[in-house]
Amino acid sequence: MLCTRLTNARFLTMDPDHPVAHDLGIWRGRTVGLDEAVTSLPAREVIDLQGATVLPGFIDPHVHLAWTGFKQKTPSIAGRTRIDDVLATVEEAVTHNGSPGAWVSIAGYDQRALGRHLTAAELDKVSHGRKLLVMHDSGHGCLVNSAVLDLLPADIQHESGFLAEGAMGAARALRLPYSQRELAEAIARAAHTCLAEGVTACAEAGIGGALFGHSPVELGAYQLAHESGLLPLRVQVMVSADRLHPAAAHEADGIPRALDLGLRTGFGDHRLSVGALKIYTDGGMMARTAALSSPYEGLDHMGELQDDPEVLADTIVDGHLAGWQLAVHAIGDRAADVALDALERAQRLRPRPGARHRIEHAGLIRPDQLPRFARLGVSAVVQPNFLRYFGDDYAAIMGEERAPWLYRGKAFLDHGIPLVGSSDRPVTDGSPLRAIQFMVERTSESGQVIGPDEGITLDEALRAYTVAGAFACRWEDSLGSLTPGKLADLVVLGDDPRRVDTSRIGDIEVVATYVDGRETGKPTPGARNWRSSWSEGGP
Repeated sequence: MLCTRLTNARFLTMDPDHPVAHDLGIWRGRTVGLDEAVTSLPAREVIDLQGATVLPGFIDPHVHLAWTGFKQKTPSIAGRTRIDDVLATVEEAVTHNGSPGAWVSIAGYDQRALGRHLTAAELDKVSHGRKLLVMHDSGHGCLVNSAVLDLLPADIQHESGFLAEGAMGAARALRLPYSQRELAEAIARAAHTCLAEGVTACAEAGIGGALFGHSPVELGAYQLAHESGLLPLRVQVMVSADRLHPAAAHEADGIPRALDLGLRTGFGDHRLSVGALKIYTDGGMMARTAALSSPYEGLDHMGELQDDPEVLADTIVDGHLAGWQLAVHAIGDRAADVALDALERAQRLRPRPGARHRIEHAGLIRPDQLPRFARLGVSAVVQPNFLRYFGDDYAAIMGEERAPWLYRGKAFLDHGIPLVGSSDRPVTDGSPLRAIQFMVERTSESGQVIGPDEGITLDEALRAYTVAGAFACRWEDSLGSLTPGKLADLVVLGDDPRRVDTSRIGDIEVVATYVDGRETGKPTPGARNWRSSWSEGGP
């Protein structure tokens, strides 16, 4: 007997052997059959989906759950365009924190909206003795006041209180880590946001490190969330490479650096597992710290690498030798050169054809770099919504020649490079449907078309958020398509992306999300009420 049969729907399975179905059977959290294979079987529950469209649950292989959850509860200056308004909001947040000398966090900082960076001196006027940390929306910088600057080592560089990349990490390190309970609750908040947008599985892009980590025992917070029933979707955690340390392993193992006990990619279960080793090579375009091979338009610099290229390369090689899948953050083309050179060297030293290394972001990739991606077998994990929301700015700072190379789509596929869609939540909107719309039409919110030749088909875009996402996270045996034997994770949509105008894809309602064959949470306001009938022998 089936646990559940979903019927009267248009299932877009993403499985070429059975691409469209009308019935789907579920037993113990897995899809066990489609159409005639299950239509006549008895089921404990039969759910009539009333003609809805159903896809495999979306997979987002690059998110920041804890950061997202904390940001949702942090006072924000997002959307403010006047410096006086920003400072007033900061002062209000400080006033509500009654402990003199305490830390106050502010979210939503983006200097582009203000026309310039704020300064520590301006923050000093409204901080009333508190230590202020104003997080840049990119995650690659922060603004602090003098109370924080006074605590930093003298060699930490800053621009009137703005700290970028490693300097930001030094400021964050001054704060006590969040407790595991606080982290678990933040993770849960973010997870429910993901589910509301149809995401059933994701990869947390870097725990425990100086840039985006929140605690040296951060993995324990995910375990606590799992054990406490606060983890309603599947999570794979990437570990920041700065957690590696020299390992006194047997010389035959060839492991120069490792985590304690040799923990690496693959440990865990279907709900919570350890994924790739996260390695940062450069910064971000919003903060103008992505490392380019020629200067930003209108600026006299080319961004920055996170460290000396040889140091970065050694970390990449050591991670490969230790058996990790690697997720190498490389946004600018100069950073991509560093990553590709190191991956090539690593594969020469110890060939691992099935390593499935990834380049995270691949924001600006020159034409000559594409064949190298293909030869090395690396995936490009891109964020289409970056161009949807920031595309006008990114195109301007890249200039006419380079703008078409931003967050490519078709060029990756034409070279046989796995194209994987993701969000980098909370840097920008995490909606897969809005990202899928951009991948097809390449149109920013203002209507500017950016790199029109990089547009891909709808089916290719859907694949980027299902099948390709599963492949990037090594989940292809259990997720990514509605195939018998795989886990029954799926998203119910209010319309069919293949049958609406491209400009409407991002507005399609996510009616329900299922994980392990069970609907998660409550339907969104205005969602359909499914007719459910119960019996031992079907309806």
